[in-house]
Formats: sequence, C-alpha cells, structure tokens
Amino acid sequence: MILIFLNQMPYSGIVTKILLLSLLLFTGCRKNSSPLPPPQLPDLEKAEQLMYSQPDTAFSLLNTLATYSNDSLTVASALNYMAIIQHDAGDLYGSLESLLAALKLLNPAKETNRYTLQAVYNLLGTNSLNLKDYPAAIHYYLESLKLIEEESFKQIVRNNLGVAYQKKGEYNKAIDIFANALQGLPDTTIDYARTLSNLARTKWLENPAYPASAELKKALRIRTIKGDEWGLNASFAHLADFYAASNPDSARYYARQMYASASAIKSPTDRLEALDKLISYSPAPEAKSYFQAYRVLGDSLQTARTTAKNQFALIRYEAAKAKSENLALQKENAEKQVKLVRQKAALFTIVLVFLLAFVAGLIWYRKKQQQLNWMHQQKLREAQLKTSQKVHDVVANGLYRIMTNIEHNPALEKPTLLDDIEYLYEKSRNISYDEVDQPIQSIDFHQKISKLIKSFANDRTRVYIAGSDAQLWQTLNLKVKTELEQILQELMINMKKHSQASQVIVKFERAGKELKILYTDDGVGIPANLKPGNGWRNTENRISGLNGWFSFENNPPRGLKIQIHLPVEYST
Repeated sequence: MILIFLNQMPYSGIVTKILLLSLLLFTGCRKNSSPLPPPQLPDLEKAEQLMYSQPDTAFSLLNTLATYSNDSLTVASALNYMAIIQHDAGDLYGSLESLLAALKLLNPAKETNRYTLQAVYNLLGTNSLNLKDYPAAIHYYLESLKLIEEESFKQIVRNNLGVAYQKKGEYNKAIDIFANALQGLPDTTIDYARTLSNLARTKWLENPAYPASAELKKALRIRTIKGDEWGLNASFAHLADFYAASNPDSARYYARQMYASASAIKSPTDRLEALDKLISYSPAPEAKSYFQAYRVLGDSLQTARTTAKNQFALIRYEAAKAKSENLALQKENAEKQVKLVRQKAALFTIVLVFLLAFVAGLIWYRKKQQQLNWMHQQKLREAQLKTSQKVHDVVANGLYRIMTNIEHNPALEKPTLLDDIEYLYEKSRNISYDEVDQPIQSIDFHQKISKLIKSFANDRTRVYIAGSDAQLWQTLNLKVKTELEQILQELMINMKKHSQASQVIVKFERAGKELKILYTDDGVGIPANLKPGNGWRNTENRISGLNGWFSFENNPPRGLKIQIHLPVEYST
C-alpha cells in the first residue's frame, strides 16, 4: 500500500528505492542474542528443614530465594526464616532488617499472607523485647494477635505481650493478660505452666511480699512431667530470682539447675544468664570461678555472634553481587540488541520521517488553501452583509422617508424633493464606491434629529420630541451621531409601517453617565409571533456596537415603550 501511494506522487521512483533499501537493511542485519538463563531457585521447605541443623546452608538457600523469586509471599517467607536464623545466632539488628523487608511485601487483606505476617510481627516483638525496646515490642505483639487464629500460637504471643508489659514495669496490665490467658486452660498443659509461672513472677515483682513459690514450683512440676526443656530453663530462672533475697542456698540451687538446663538445650545466652545469677548468689571464692567461666563464655558468645553476623552479611553480599553481575550481563545484552535495532532502523527512520514530512506538507498545503479560500469567502460575505446593511439603512429607509413626505405633504416643493433625492443619490453612490460618508455637522445635529423624527408626522399620527437641544448632543462624537441617526430612522420607519399609532413621543435625557432615549406610542404593539427583520437586527448591532442596551415594554393591542441606554464615556 505504501508503494502504491508513493507511485502517485512526484519523485516516486527515488522514494520507492530508498524505502526498499531501508527495508532490506532492516531485515538483513538481524543477529541472534541468547538471553541469560535464570538462576535455579531452591525449595523453601528444604531450606526450612535445614534451619536448625545447618543454619548457614539454610540461610544461603533462603537468601537465594529472597533475591531471585518473583513471588512476594515466597520472598517474605524466606526473609522471615532468615530472620529466625539471625535471631537464634544473636544478630538481632540483622533479624530486624530482614523482618522489616518481609513486612513491606505482605498484605494483611490477603488471606494467604496472614500466617507469615503474624509470625513476622511476633518475631519483631521478640527482637524488640531483647533489645529493651518495650513499646515497640508491645506494638508488634498486638499486631500479631489481630491476625492469629490458632489458639496455641495465640497463647504464646499473649505470654510474650505480658512479659513485655512486665519488663516495662506495667505490672497490672501484665497480670491482667496472664490471668485472662490462664482461664480455661487445663492445669496439666505446657501453656498453663508457662502462663502460671509468668503470672506468679509478675505478682511477686509487683509485690515482693507475694508468696509465689507454690505457683512457680507447680509450673516447674508440670514442665518436668511434659519434658518442656525450654520451659524448665525459664522456671529455674524464675525460682532463682525469687529466692535470691530470702534463701540464697535455694537461689544457687536453681541457678545451677538453670545452667545445666541451658547447657542441655545448647543456649549460650541462658548459660550466661545462669552464670550471672551464680556470681550474684555465691560466696566470693565460688563466685570467682563462676566469673572466670562467665568471662570466657561471654567472649566466646560475642565471637560466635560476630562470626555469624559477618557470615550472614557475606552470604547476602555474594548473592547481591551475583545478582548485580547477572543484571549487568542482561543489561549489556539488551544494550547490544538495542544498538543493533538502532543501526537497522536508522535509515528506515530517515525515510519514514521524509515520507511523513512530505505527507504533512501536502496536507498543510491543502489546508492552507482551504483556509485562504474560507477567509476569502468570509470577507466576501462580510462585505455583502455590510453593503446590504448600508443599502437597507440608506437607500431603502431614505426612499421610504421621501415617499412619506410626498404622501403626507402635498405642498412639498420640487427643489426640496430634488435635494432629498440628490442626497439619497450621493449616499447610494458612496455605497457603490465604498466611500465613507461625510460627517454630519455637529452644530445642527439636534435640528437634523428633530427634522428626521417630525418627518413621520401626518394627519393621523402626531409626533412629539422632548429634550433634544444643542447642549445634549455636544458631547457625542460624529460616529455616535451617525449611528443614532440610523437607529432613530429605523425606529420611526417601523412605527410608520406597523404600529398604527396616533401619538408618538420621543424623549431624550441625560441620567448620570448615560444618554437615555425613551420611545412611546399608543399603537398596536409588537405581535408575539413577529420575527425581527434585517432592519431591526441592524439596529440591535448598532446599539451593541456603542456598548449600549435597550428594553421593551410591550402592551398589545395598545401601546409600545422602548428604552435605549448609551454610556456617555463611550460617546465623549
């Protein structure tokens, strides 16, 4: 279709050859470029299984998922598991960073996101609690509780929330949470033991005289029966603190039990806490050995945490570096493809621009010709309209006035009639030559107006004029006077033709900054179905051209009032 169109234009052979050449270049420079293969994503469940046995391997697999997966829930789940590994290794700030990244990807309105979201909020609370940011911990635990449906997990988070209030020193709130959580729980369950131990400890912290030993030991017995090793560790800690002031031997006993329990569950943080208690509760010689063990364990724990933190950072760095290199290769590949496309399309683009410019120029030329033709026709119509207006106002109305004079003035002298006819001839001649009428002499304009209006009086119609004196017209310029003469002439001719009036009054007056012309007759008025002709439309245009306005008071079948208002400033 393009070639057929071009063949109909000048220079079509050259344009066609250029187009064909560009198409050949466009199709002949193609070069295959194979994309880089995406990385192999590991399985999320497999990585989860390795979290506690091989945390470094699990973290690396999870980080690969978080870096390359396109599924937001998978990425958020991987980041949550990474945060758990970081938390267990003591990298609390790194864990917070991973959790906050996961939080941005989860939508609470999506049912599939709720489970991961509640776990993220709970771990955020636990990290904040360990960092002693208790208000933040409370906030995150409350957000987690809004989403949890499983009762066992809800019990865990309620206890965490109560501990946060306890650490913050708001014991009454913590007691209320633990007491409400305890209701309805069988007194043989791990949840019951956890809640009971926390409740007793909080009551004792709030009131050191509170006898918490029975409830703390009851919780210990339940945990022993259930084999809850992490719970036993917490019970030993609570009992050691409770007996610290009243019974140092019992306090040391439970502190040693806590140390043994922490060693069994391989929790260096709890071992360190147990050694801190033994240092506080033991005599000086014994405390010295505990202090030595505390210092060695503390240094070892700090080294392990630093190593883990660095290891996690290194894994993330390597993954980010690999992704960056992958993206760089993809970018380079894409740039090569873009360069090839640009080279192939360059000549074709030039030809296309040439064709578009040629077509646009042709369209512009045609539109320009149409516009010039329209403007010419518009000028002709305006000139015809202007000539038509002049013919109506000057020739038709002038002839009508002469006819009226002849009809109602039998004694009209021949020289006067010839003068009027000659004046009308000069006016019509000026129209044919498009000449400007000579201006009216301003000194006798009031007389001219009076003569014009009086010329429409006869035996059946009496015409009265009021307010037209020389002083009234002195401030009006010649253009306004010329327009007013035509307006009044059209007004009186319409009266003569249509009104059947026996009495006509034309009154002129100055009202502030306005010149008012008041026309009144006792004729038949204006019928409702009468359509205005050219004469009246010309009159409306003249009044508007002088920035004036007019109004009717029509009372058929007897009488018509017309008011014409013209601004004096426009006229001076």
